[in-house]
Amino acid sequence: MNPYLDQELLALSEQARRFAAARVAPGFLERDKTRVLDRDLMREMGEMGFIAPELPEQVGGLGLGCLAAGVIHEEIARADLSISYINLLASLNGQILAQHGRPEVVGPWLAKLTQGRALLAIALTEPRGGSDAANLRLRVERDGDEYVLNGEKTSISAADQADAAVVFGRTGSVESAAHGVTAVLVPMDLPGISRSRFDCHGQRAIGRGSLFFDNVRVSADHRLGEENKGFVQVMQGFDFSRALIGLQVLAVAQVALEETWDYAAQREAFGKPLTAFQGVSHPLAELATQVEAARLLCLQTLWLKDKHLPHSAQAAMCKWWAPKLAYDVVHQCLLVFGHGGYDRGVMEQRLRDVLGFQIGDGTAQIMKTIIARAKAGRQAVPA
Repeated sequence: MNPYLDQELLALSEQARRFAAARVAPGFLERDKTRVLDRDLMREMGEMGFIAPELPEQVGGLGLGCLAAGVIHEEIARADLSISYINLLASLNGQILAQHGRPEVVGPWLAKLTQGRALLAIALTEPRGGSDAANLRLRVERDGDEYVLNGEKTSISAADQADAAVVFGRTGSVESAAHGVTAVLVPMDLPGISRSRFDCHGQRAIGRGSLFFDNVRVSADHRLGEENKGFVQVMQGFDFSRALIGLQVLAVAQVALEETWDYAAQREAFGKPLTAFQGVSHPLAELATQVEAARLLCLQTLWLKDKHLPHSAQAAMCKWWAPKLAYDVVHQCLLVFGHGGYDRGVMEQRLRDVLGFQIGDGTAQIMKTIIARAKAGRQAVPA
């Protein structure tokens, strides 16, 4: 029995698993080759209520809570991690828009987001670096009733496919650091915006790339939160996405383990199944234990968020541990399959997909610093 999931959440999880097996899994390998996100599939997910179900009903969600988003998220990720990015970006950006945007501006976007008719990116990282996010250089300057944006964002998920982006830029001085950053909702069809796409190792259907802003004018009512306080206000929502990322990659690890246990039990060597050899079964047993523990930590983090209790340290634990663990799991599973796993196919694609989360969305070193500050106090762990 899972202490965090009641019968309704378990039923929702099963519904999402059936959908993912029937609609998401069949295109897994093909989307990696074509690098094209299936918009029809995204709309189907919206129609099923699978996108940002935690948002209030008045803004297009189902008001089901963060655990509901989590169980859907992991089932979509079991089938295709890249497609589950739709859920991740919608939950992160949807929360930002709902909490910090003007209703008349963000309302239509939230409706399209939850219906699967719009994809939003979050544009934080710049060429100078991603971890020092407060040290931004993209300029956001007020000009009457508009903001004018100039600069570059890079390593942005869905950069060339997003319909809009939550863009963080500097309105204050460089010396003001995080307290001089403003967040703005920017439609991607505005004049002055250009984009590029990287040829990434994994997560190829969703993709990453750069956004370039050359005197891009955005109505001032598209600001999210207060001027010069966007970073401090909006970054609080990243605790939610870090727990979702944990479930996302652990779902990939779990399905890889399930397939590997089945394969090892059927494959024979020296007249015995591979599982009879402790060199095969014990590493898998150790990893299965760790995956179970890490998943419980992610669910606990979402449970704490639903209860409006502190969860920043737990979220950071999810973000640094789960991606590393998931990579180790899929790596071990690939080795058990031998050359069949190393060949182009499901297992090697999973390995490429989960690796990216050790790089993006907050490094392990930054996450450990967050944990250390929670345990020892910020003064004892200075920046």
